[in-house]
Amino acid sequence: MNLYSQNIKIMRKLFLLALAATVFSFSQVSAQSTYKNAIGLGIDFGDGATLVGPSFKHFFNSNNAIQAEVLFGDHVTFITPLYQYHSPISGAAGLQWYLGGGPSVGLYDGGSDFYLRPMAGLDYKVNGAPLAFAFDWRPAIYLGDNDSNFEAARFGIGFRYTF
Repeated sequence: MNLYSQNIKIMRKLFLLALAATVFSFSQVSAQSTYKNAIGLGIDFGDGATLVGPSFKHFFNSNNAIQAEVLFGDHVTFITPLYQYHSPISGAAGLQWYLGGGPSVGLYDGGSDFYLRPMAGLDYKVNGAPLAFAFDWRPAIYLGDNDSNFEAARFGIGFRYTF
């Protein structure tokens, strides 16, 4: 066996060792990447007005959370409590998908509107920093006196401090 073949075998063993160490470290990071509470900025955008305001998220356990937002924009205020079911994405430390939804009340001068807000999204907790980011699809289903309206092109972004 020549020197080149020996070096290839050594490189393969080092690569496999590095791969095993990486997989092990990701599993450790994933276990440490959960958080209990987060507060920050919520943004709701898409068709129509862009809404911005405070956002709070609380985990009851590793899978179940509530998120509450009070968003402002275009002379309207939206108050929205949301339930979310979370699950980690294997191989992606700190990243979780979630599904959920809840009611939303739009308050404006002279009245109010009621919406249902289903949602599907991703939540990412930065390892080693008290930061979490979220992105979701959150269509709005308007429930009014005369008609119902479905607004599919609505999305949310969250920037939060975790504690």
